[in-house]
Amino acid sequence: MNNTIKSNNNWNSSLYQDKHAFVWKYGENLLEILNPQPNEIILDLGCGTGQLTAKITESGAEAIGIDGASEMIEKAQYNYPQLNFKVADARNFELSQPVDAVFSNATLHWIPEADEVINYINKSLKAGGRFIAEFGGKGNIESIVKALYRELEKIGFNNPSDSNPWYFPSIGEYTAKLEKQGFEVVYSNLFYRPTLLQDKDSGLANWIKMFAGNFFEELSESEINQVIQGVEKQLKPNLYQDGNWFADYRRIQIKAVKTD
Repeated sequence: MNNTIKSNNNWNSSLYQDKHAFVWKYGENLLEILNPQPNEIILDLGCGTGQLTAKITESGAEAIGIDGASEMIEKAQYNYPQLNFKVADARNFELSQPVDAVFSNATLHWIPEADEVINYINKSLKAGGRFIAEFGGKGNIESIVKALYRELEKIGFNNPSDSNPWYFPSIGEYTAKLEKQGFEVVYSNLFYRPTLLQDKDSGLANWIKMFAGNFFEELSESEINQVIQGVEKQLKPNLYQDGNWFADYRRIQIKAVKTD
């Protein structure tokens, strides 16, 4: 498989950090909702290459970063050798002590087993601890997904939706899951955020190679290029402006407090 493409177990951390920095840069706004305090212990769930983990510590809090991709953790530890990072599965992780807050940016839409994740977030928090997250919500990248499906079907790919790795819930769906497991949701927001992709004409192709690799695991390099070119042709009228590509992001922001 092309080494620039992501599957469930293979992240290109350099491409992520260099060409998709918007992932963590947009997450800086979420830190305002987190509002980390000195001496708090905060878990960064799905920390990626560690930029937001490091920013959490600027408040005087202690931050722990976990991610399911060893490539990401290696890069995070290289970037910030003074911080605590480890490889862990969001659906089944353990901490040495409960934390004051769990923070997660652009991660939870990669994990369809939301109930399992919420269960372990609950277990990791102190009573009264808070959970702050942003991730893809209902309708996120809808035009990109539909275009991928159409191009994959053209080359004989049956049921492309079976390869879709993403989970984009509505606010109502996700709030109900949190409340069922002992959280009170004190803030929620679903909003549209068109997102500029780097590298001008190559922006959409780079995004697809980085994030949509699950669709391409059984395809040849020429088939992958054919699909990407077809997607670009479909989406250019709506997602290409003034020499740049934009992704049609819709995001959920959530703040919840552990009540039990």
